[in-house]
Amino acid sequence: MLINGAERVIADALRGMAEAHPELVVDVDNRVIVRRDAPVAGKVGLVSGGGSGHEPLHGGFVGPGMLDAACPGEVFTSPVPDQMVRAAAAVDSGAGVLFIVKNYTGDVLNFDMAAELAEEEGIQVAKVLVRDDVAVTDSLFTAGRRGTGATLFVEKLAGAAPEEGAPLDRVTEVARKVADCSRSFGVALGAPTTPAKGSPTFDLPLDELELGIGIHGEPGRERRATMTAAEIAEAAVDAVVEDLRPSDPVLVLVNGMGATPLLELYGFGGEVARVLRERRVAVARTLVGNYVTSLDMAGCSITLCEVDEELLRLWDAPVSTPGLRWGR
Repeated sequence: MLINGAERVIADALRGMAEAHPELVVDVDNRVIVRRDAPVAGKVGLVSGGGSGHEPLHGGFVGPGMLDAACPGEVFTSPVPDQMVRAAAAVDSGAGVLFIVKNYTGDVLNFDMAAELAEEEGIQVAKVLVRDDVAVTDSLFTAGRRGTGATLFVEKLAGAAPEEGAPLDRVTEVARKVADCSRSFGVALGAPTTPAKGSPTFDLPLDELELGIGIHGEPGRERRATMTAAEIAEAAVDAVVEDLRPSDPVLVLVNGMGATPLLELYGFGGEVARVLRERRVAVARTLVGNYVTSLDMAGCSITLCEVDEELLRLWDAPVSTPGLRWGR
């Protein structure tokens, strides 16, 4: 692995991020990433975070049009409440702060505690839970559905609203609407390798894949013999569409898990588009790339978010972050 040692991975990555992105303030010791112009007067602050290993989620989505701050934890491990309180204090302009939380037990408990601590310091806090994975319920890390690719949609769409001057209750409403209108399904072609373990976290033979995998390598619905991109697209799209049942157009995220190259992701994305057309699901916008990853896991996920005119306008609004950038 391209590291100096498992114990230094997070700190080294944060130092490198600070060098590459002077528009961010990266507190390496306290593990908080903040947009340099925060707090923005009169603006609702958006804070998210989670275990490292999913980059560019979340730190790569800090900047105008998305998050105001992010808190990276250890690999696949929740950040601690102190990080979240520091982040909230750094971005609070007096208009309140929204916590965007993926549905994993550690994240939920720590963000809940952080919200209580922040409110004791006079910061108004709202929370939105992302639980979009249709593959399984009550997995190794969750009570209920896992939070996965829809986190990007929530952070982008809710992140655009305060840039327009929306108050905390409206920003929270947008975030909840996006979370409720999004569904995801992931597929693993190979296992991730954590720095601490130094070897794959589970055994997946070369001639098999796992349907419905989680972003920490949690088990999915079933294992099957290797399938073509077209077959995987049909299985994944059908799982999502059956649950979401969209009547409006959708945003589509074709997401790589970290080790699958864009050559393959674009090919897979073409198959996803074909299946959606066959299922008579209208596509408003499509995003392809590695956005919500699982270290070096080979595989992909798809996320659909049903959008109306307002949400589509918020999606198209300018964004300027290390991981997502357009319109500026």
